[in-house]
Amino acid sequence: MKIIASNAFMRFKKKAQNHLQLALDEQVKLIMQNPEIGELKKGELQGIRVHKFKHKTQLYLLSYSLAGETLNLYLIGTHENFYQKLKNLF
Repeated sequence: MKIIASNAFMRFKKKAQNHLQLALDEQVKLIMQNPEIGELKKGELQGIRVHKFKHKTQLYLLSYSLAGETLNLYLIGTHENFYQKLKNLF
């Protein structure tokens, strides 16, 4: 499976601490194993899935979509303004 990450995703990952970067890698592996793991969105964000996971005590949201054998990673962050930022990407 081919992975394509957006600039916003890569910026967040680059700035994150090492333990969070490792947790992100594990979550991406989980998504690759089971692409249906995330919640499918409706409306303006139709076709995008959002996977929620906790790292330590913080809840993170990871948005992605699947196009054939390509996994597109769009955005990762906390819940605050997450969906607004995701809408601005499109």
